[in-house]
Amino acid sequence: MLAAAFGALALDPALAAAIGDRIEWSDVALLDGRTLPASALAGRVVVVEIWASWCPFCKRQNPLLQQLYAAQRGRGLEFLTFSIDREPAKARAYMAENKYTFPAAMATVESEKWFGPREGLPELYVVGRDGRIVFKEAKEMFPEDVQALARFARN
Repeated sequence: MLAAAFGALALDPALAAAIGDRIEWSDVALLDGRTLPASALAGRVVVVEIWASWCPFCKRQNPLLQQLYAAQRGRGLEFLTFSIDREPAKARAYMAENKYTFPAAMATVESEKWFGPREGLPELYVVGRDGRIVFKEAKEMFPEDVQALARFARN
């Protein structure tokens, strides 16, 4: 069943976002009810992760993302994550159960325009200050690789 779910994620790799693609941010409705304005992302380095509450690889990577978020908050990296869960309540419960505090939203038509169809889960991007994707990983990352994302705060 899990293999079938992952097979459905890789719709058309040619449509997936790639390094160098430009993201034009718009306001994002977060799971906690707040709105993250586009102005909070524009001109900043943004770590973006796409995840699901049922994804075992996300379950291993998200604690690492939380650690990075806690260590880098206010130091040059912004964070925005998107859940592909079908029910927002499941995504909210997952965030609460795991005490995650990084900004999270539901995937939308707009986020699909930005990042295209999934090539895997979790999928992580770094969007540079100029709005262009400077890093992409479409699979689970090792702990040292997640921590190394801090280098983008200096770019």
